[in-house]
Amino acid sequence: MRILFAFFATLFLFSAVSLPARAEDRVSPPIAATKAARLDQLFADLKRERNEKAAERIAGHIWNEWFQSGSASIDLMMQWSQKAIENQKFDVALDFLDQVVTLQPSYSEGWNRRATVHFMMKNYGKSMSDIDHVLQLEPRHFGALSGLAQIMAETGHKQSALEAWQRVLGIYPMMRSAQDQVATLSEELAGEGI
Repeated sequence: MRILFAFFATLFLFSAVSLPARAEDRVSPPIAATKAARLDQLFADLKRERNEKAAERIAGHIWNEWFQSGSASIDLMMQWSQKAIENQKFDVALDFLDQVVTLQPSYSEGWNRRATVHFMMKNYGKSMSDIDHVLQLEPRHFGALSGLAQIMAETGHKQSALEAWQRVLGIYPMMRSAQDQVATLSEELAGEGI
């Protein structure tokens, strides 16, 4: 509930700040007709953006699009799963997320959240299976790719981890953690090759 309140408070704040003072100053940005078109535009903007903070804001808009399930029931189960995760009740979270992916298998964020819970439980095989579902639905999901990279690194597959982080940077070039991981893994792999 706190997350939902924070989201609406932030939305209200941004909408209040962005309103122009006079009606004649209003210029409406083109509104994409579909979620897919909005995401395409956001990803294009994310790839071009060279300011880290601006890129983070664009990434935040992408996450907001991903979180929209279009179903009040799914949204409620996602909230319940998040609360269970915060309380480290991972089995309870998985129960809710199993329902989410069963009821709406085309909702990539349900799969991504379940992959995250499996990762937290160190169920890497199940996490990777869910990541695969996410990437089939949304190949540009930099969150899922980051999770894949972390699993590869934790299981000692440095080259695969490096490749996954490089894929992240191909989508989100200003992601600082991905930049740092690429640099670190590149150095480690170069050192191992000597």
